[in-house]
Amino acid sequence: MKDNDIVLLSKKEMPKKWYNVQADLKVPLDPPLHPAEKRPMTPQEMVAIFPMNLLEQEMSQQKWIDIPEPVLEILSIWRPTPLVRARRLEQALGTPAQIWYKNESVSPPGSHKPNTAVAQAYFNKVAGVKRLSTETGAGQWGTALSFATYFFDLKCMIYMVKVSFNQKPYRKSVMHMWNAEVIASPSDRTNAGKQILAKDPDCPGSLGIAISEAIEDTISHKDTKYALGSVLNHVLLHQTIVGLETQEQFKKAGVSPDILIGCVGGGSNYAGFMLPFAGETLTGGKKYRFIGVEPTSCPTITKGDYRYDFGDTIGMTPLLKMHTLGHDFIPPAIHAGGLRYHGMAPILSALVEQGIMEAQAKNQLPTFEAAVLFARTEGLIPAPETAHAIRSVIDEALKAKEENKPTVIAFNYSGHGLLDLSAYDAYFAGKLQNYEYTPQKS
Repeated sequence: MKDNDIVLLSKKEMPKKWYNVQADLKVPLDPPLHPAEKRPMTPQEMVAIFPMNLLEQEMSQQKWIDIPEPVLEILSIWRPTPLVRARRLEQALGTPAQIWYKNESVSPPGSHKPNTAVAQAYFNKVAGVKRLSTETGAGQWGTALSFATYFFDLKCMIYMVKVSFNQKPYRKSVMHMWNAEVIASPSDRTNAGKQILAKDPDCPGSLGIAISEAIEDTISHKDTKYALGSVLNHVLLHQTIVGLETQEQFKKAGVSPDILIGCVGGGSNYAGFMLPFAGETLTGGKKYRFIGVEPTSCPTITKGDYRYDFGDTIGMTPLLKMHTLGHDFIPPAIHAGGLRYHGMAPILSALVEQGIMEAQAKNQLPTFEAAVLFARTEGLIPAPETAHAIRSVIDEALKAKEENKPTVIAFNYSGHGLLDLSAYDAYFAGKLQNYEYTPQKS
């Protein structure tokens, strides 16, 4: 590795403001609708779920929003994160392309998720909230929120999708480390969970079901608000610190990316990485190729409809205009639990509809193959979610090889796989399989 293959920023260079892409969208987002009355909802109607200070961010059209000092102080434990050139992977592929990755796995919980978890915990604390309720898929969000709530002395209740609860036991250990309570979803703790279990006692769970449980928990406790790790505008806003750092690091490296890639489940890690670059495109600057990568088993963008739908299975959330497979869709039990969500962030969905972003779907076995190659060349073991981005990166790098085109490819390394080793064991033992999307009624 050469001296300029790792690009660092100093603590003083860490972004002090978040970028709000809503200020630059040519077509404003469609508003969230009341779940029963199907009319636009006001922030005041959602205060039972979220504190007003976060709802103001959700609706804001202000381009730059200050990051509070207490949030910056905790983020500075690991930020700014490094931008790294994957030169050994380039050599293994024999490609003329440059491959760079933003390493978000260096956070204490091991992923990009605490970028918004810390912010949400802070704003809830300021609003006088005592307890947060949430869901988690693979466990990345649950570990991040437990980390953040511990720092701000808040209680944390986590409904973890049952298949991941069983597949990834050490995620629970990490959440317990930071004093969170974690139970498998669907559970008998809520009416929503009981309703699902009555129909299917062996239900593996889904993010939609876990969201229903977390929201029911929220509205049944006066001291509690709901925290979401992806999809919503304010979550994507907090993640833009990733892309803002990346922009400055590429300037330092004297390099400009051509393609920006990331895995997409609800959309937070990829949005945080690419939105500042998309802002350049939206305001007449450089045009980039933006690729969001999802699993073939849950191809929300590539095979979903663009319409209003609930964010949860039971139908308790506001209706959001987004790409969706239907709120009652339950994906197969793939190991990339963070990508098993039926919907997509409204912001990313809108960018797809406006022709600014594209999507690709990758199957489970090729993604693990890509992850193993990355680990054997770059020395890092990716999370199964991140492996989807790496699969696309490798495919694009090989395409550049075929075309003899010196492309610069950048991707968000959104989390490590050190707590996903059972998935790798299953892969090496030949126990994993590919899954294709099977439509279900909505």
